Amino acid sequence: MESVPGGELARIVLTHWHEDHTGGAARLAARYGGVPVVAHRVEAPVIRGEAVGAPPVLEEFERPIRASVPALPPAPPCPVDVEVVDGDVLPFGGGPGVVGVPGHTDGSLALHLPGPDLLFTGDAVANVGRTTLGVFNTDRARAVASLHRLAGLGAAHAVFGHGAPLVGDAAAALRAAAAEAG
Repeated sequence: MESVPGGELARIVLTHWHEDHTGGAARLAARYGGVPVVAHRVEAPVIRGEAVGAPPVLEEFERPIRASVPALPPAPPCPVDVEVVDGDVLPFGGGPGVVGVPGHTDGSLALHLPGPDLLFTGDAVANVGRTTLGVFNTDRARAVASLHRLAGLGAAHAVFGHGAPLVGDAAAALRAAAAEAG
């Protein structure tokens, strides 16, 4: 954040409760004057530390991947100031639409910024080497349906929780990933 011109943070949007996405949220929000934290209504109790999130149901090919990833400490509880649901429009950046993408976690969300036609997928989709359905899902069928939904948005550009961004015709990569996933 210090390297960003202006170095200002107006809000934090969490795409889901996993530690690698929420671990520093409370500290970051406090550091920048208590900026609001935004999350899906279903994820909010887990992020606040009031509930425990469902563990992933690992596919056979995911087991060695999971075994190779170092365990992270649990994320400290973080206040969620704004709870959102599918279809909400956030009041910044040209009004990104909240897209519910359950499956990775029950309340995973993506953001679609219509002006620049930019999609933030969270972990519903990954782009590590190639664009694929994200791993470590709680419900594969719902995750696949969410991937199809994201592919149907026709976004020009996409940014992922894991992997390189796609600039230009992200929709084609998302459609290919959805077709491969089923």
